[in-house]
Amino acid sequence: MCRYAMYGPYKNIYACFSCRKVFKQTSEYELSKIEAANRQYKCPQCGEVMNNMGHDFQAPKQKDTKQWKKVEILYAHGFSYHTCGCNGPGYRPAKLNEVEAFLEANRTFKTEGEVLLRKLSVKA
Repeated sequence: MCRYAMYGPYKNIYACFSCRKVFKQTSEYELSKIEAANRQYKCPQCGEVMNNMGHDFQAPKQKDTKQWKKVEILYAHGFSYHTCGCNGPGYRPAKLNEVEAFLEANRTFKTEGEVLLRKLSVKA
């Protein structure tokens, strides 16, 4: 059984990319469904809406701007750190210069044309 189910509820980790800080906030399991759906957590420092990074997020040091940029790019493309706690969030690139290759390798193709183009480029 996963650790989050056994020992919860855990607080969610939210990140502010502007301030390069993280804060733990009340879990949606501790709130009513209506409250959780409409809830936006704002950064206590700058007031911008923070991003839900998941339970397994380990924030880089505040001065490490390259790592924060990497995390922000990954988050913008749908890669966060949400898991059940059993296996972790999976591989994430360690350096900013690895992000482009990672995104290309993990890109999901939605239209038929993109799928066909992907098949043709793999065969070539």
